[in-house]
Amino acid sequence: MLEVKSVNASYGDFQALWDVSLVVNAGEIVVLIGPNGAGKTTLMRTIVGLHRPSAGNVVLDGHSTARLDGCELVERGVALVPEGRKLFGGMSVLENLEMGAYTARARQARAQTLAWVWQVFPVLAERRRQIASTLSGGMQQMLAIGRALMSLPRLLLLDEPSLGLAPLIVQNIFDVVNLVNRKGVAVLLVEQNARAALEIAQRAYVMERGRIAGQGTGAELLSDPNVRRAYLGYISTGKNLAEGT
Repeated sequence: MLEVKSVNASYGDFQALWDVSLVVNAGEIVVLIGPNGAGKTTLMRTIVGLHRPSAGNVVLDGHSTARLDGCELVERGVALVPEGRKLFGGMSVLENLEMGAYTARARQARAQTLAWVWQVFPVLAERRRQIASTLSGGMQQMLAIGRALMSLPRLLLLDEPSLGLAPLIVQNIFDVVNLVNRKGVAVLLVEQNARAALEIAQRAYVMERGRIAGQGTGAELLSDPNVRRAYLGYISTGKNLAEGT
């Protein structure tokens, strides 16, 4: 479904991504872990067209996305839940969700999709008239995910969805990721909670200093000594996996 092929990306003279390649197949949960500043958010922004690569290519369903803008990618089934949620803070819960269904394809199914989002997040249904900025952090994250689901994604990108949330809310977020995936939506998940993320991943990548440093199944990365050291705040080079040893 998604191929990132040897992508470089820069901010002025600073190169943030170096020859990054990864694949997300239809129906998979793929996890990307790494320390702060590794380039994970830049990669997510590059995939959805918010940051243009200086080299390499992003391919969706076998076709380059180089000439597509963000709106066209959403129409083709790609949705991003950004780090920090980026809600319309002065609008209600319902209005935020309706904004997620602005493409022609999503508008046609808006009522049915909204009913499903209410089922997934019943607390949002109870607070549908509440202003988004007055919600708790956990509810705001639910709303950000719900807004993305309103676009009827085939590929859902989540950038640090559990950041700063209480453990009970974090578990709820991961349960929703599994639920969405069971409905056939592929997921690319950037997550600092590496253990919880790897436990639900079919495949995973380690990113370090703008490069892919290791990859494998979720179980393989959980048992890799470099990734184990990451739980203490340091991602090593991922040498074992990167070199296939």
